[in-house]
Amino acid sequence: MTKFFFENLDDELFRTYAFWSAILVVKMLAITQWTSEMRGRKQAFHSIEDTSYKSATLQPKFDDPDVERVRRAHRNDLENILPFFLVAFLYLATGPNPTIAANLIRVAAVARFCHSVVYAVYVLPQPARFLSFAAMLLANGYMAASCVLYYCF
Repeated sequence: MTKFFFENLDDELFRTYAFWSAILVVKMLAITQWTSEMRGRKQAFHSIEDTSYKSATLQPKFDDPDVERVRRAHRNDLENILPFFLVAFLYLATGPNPTIAANLIRVAAVARFCHSVVYAVYVLPQPARFLSFAAMLLANGYMAASCVLYYCF
């Protein structure tokens, strides 16, 4: 491991990583907007100042199931996509097989997209959400294990 960290980065592979990472950021922003729209539609605002422009009689509402479902999807994104950004970048610096790495990145990104759709937009019964969650978990796990093996041995 005498090479400088970035010398192992394959340009085309990094472009794949950058593209799918940007797509995931846009998706997370869309879920944020979806939460806001759902709050407005269901009149389920989370603070008193948010209710004042609608009506003086509205009170904060924390338990709307539809709003909470979208919020949980967004929180789940934060718990899974943010680690992906780091572990995938570190994995790319190990000089992985480009085909395997590109497909891991694609699988992880598409899985997160599917997870949000089946969790917050078009709710499907299990195992749809579990399968999409597991696909990204396995991709992240593989990349993390590869990093540990590369950087420690």
